[in-house]
Amino acid sequence: MSSPSTRSGAGPPPAADRRPGPSRRGAGAPVTHLAFQAGSRFDRPVEVEADYVVVGTGAGGAAAAVVLARGGASVAMVEAGPWRDPADYPASMWGTLRDMMDGWGVNLAIGRALWPIVQARLVGGTTVINSAIAIRTPGEVVREWRDDHGFPDSDALAAAIWRHQDAIEAELHVSPTPRASAGRSNDLAARAGAALDLNDHAMHRAIRDCAGSGACMQGCKHDRKRSTNVTWVPEALAAGATLLSCAPVARVELRGRRAVGVRGAFVHPTDQRRGKRFVVRARKAVVIAASATHSPALLHRSGIRSRALGRHFRAHPGVGVFGVYDTPVDMNSGATQGWSSTALRATKGLKLETLAIPLELVASRLGGAGSQLIGRLGDYRHLAMWAVAVRAEAVGRVVTTPTGKPVVFYDIGRRDMERLRDGAHVIAQMHAAAGARAILPGVFGLPYSLAPDELGKLAAGPTDPRAWTAIMTHLFGGCVMGADPRRAVCDPRGRVHGYDGLVVADASALPTTLGVNPQHTIMALARVRAEELLAA
Repeated sequence: MSSPSTRSGAGPPPAADRRPGPSRRGAGAPVTHLAFQAGSRFDRPVEVEADYVVVGTGAGGAAAAVVLARGGASVAMVEAGPWRDPADYPASMWGTLRDMMDGWGVNLAIGRALWPIVQARLVGGTTVINSAIAIRTPGEVVREWRDDHGFPDSDALAAAIWRHQDAIEAELHVSPTPRASAGRSNDLAARAGAALDLNDHAMHRAIRDCAGSGACMQGCKHDRKRSTNVTWVPEALAAGATLLSCAPVARVELRGRRAVGVRGAFVHPTDQRRGKRFVVRARKAVVIAASATHSPALLHRSGIRSRALGRHFRAHPGVGVFGVYDTPVDMNSGATQGWSSTALRATKGLKLETLAIPLELVASRLGGAGSQLIGRLGDYRHLAMWAVAVRAEAVGRVVTTPTGKPVVFYDIGRRDMERLRDGAHVIAQMHAAAGARAILPGVFGLPYSLAPDELGKLAAGPTDPRAWTAIMTHLFGGCVMGADPRRAVCDPRGRVHGYDGLVVADASALPTTLGVNPQHTIMALARVRAEELLAA
């Protein structure tokens, strides 16, 4: 669908949508989307008022906003990034990094190694650029929250989460990846999974009639992925909500110990020039869903004082291993991630999955330069990449700099690295079982290419994280929930300890990792939080 006010979100909306007053809900109410508003800090600010202000439009923010709007409340969604329609998604990975990724995709977790943090910055958040994977919240994780973090009645919370996951799966067309659109890379992984008895399955994803274009990471130009920018955000708008895009929030406005709104200034998505200031007032509550990195920084900038703020940051670090096959695989023809196994989750905290990445990232991953790189890229059509993510025990911290930006400090320990290495070895064994003639581990200190009978070198490979080409997938914490305000920013219902009308409803509130993709859990928990607000 097209944005209600401007197709690209890169310029000012049409005059009909330049209405800085409150959004009024009702039959036939106009859709209000305020994109970049040109001006200066000396101009009168754009002012909006609503029952609830929701910061962020990704998995948590959009899920909360749509439930609040369905419940009859007026809602203002405030998003730092621009609106992008599927037809306008960039055709290249360079364009994706420029137009859709937070920090051009080069934000890093700083520790012994520098590992990239993958997050989006646009309406729909990371749901636009991920693979729409939907895995239900494991019951034992909710029990961990009860036992270790003081959550009451974990059975009732689990039931509420699963009830919403039932609804989410129906609304977002969640289903197993069909064989017809899987592609050869996923078919090969399924063959290997069966050979190694990995209890594998087709990935469940929120995609309607997958076109198998292998470009989830760049946004689905075919409009098949049910990201929140094409589902819940438009639904909330149609119900009378207001959306501010290109509108990073500088701080939450407090009146004493109560949140009463947010303020900031519009920022143009391409040249980064500042526009008018904005003030969005909340009559009932402010819901924070700006991500595991930006939510802690926002609360810090707002003067929220908590010993736990920014702490207990966790992740699922991941690595990919290429297999080289005699006949073309064409991994970008088929589902980006259509196969999975959690057979090793309980014993080693590992999740195995397929992954297709675009040519630009393949080139950076293969390494080399000049004629050497060109020679390596000659195998491009014959490559399949499969990946492993580890439910790491390492705990990091999100620190807010003097300029208000978040910086992640995260050091992965030896035990986690040993498990990550074990997972990479399993992936290499899968490639060998599927008939690969060579395996490319991508580990410094090992040969560029290993034959199927040389995989012991990978099993005994280094555990220094600097030797590995890894990324930080699935981020958690920074504003964690828990009963003890000395150890948690929020109580078990997401309410910031010591403050009224301030709720956190994104991955930053999760007190532990999950061992599975978190989007389904984030969405369901955010909907639970919204229901609680409506019932209050």
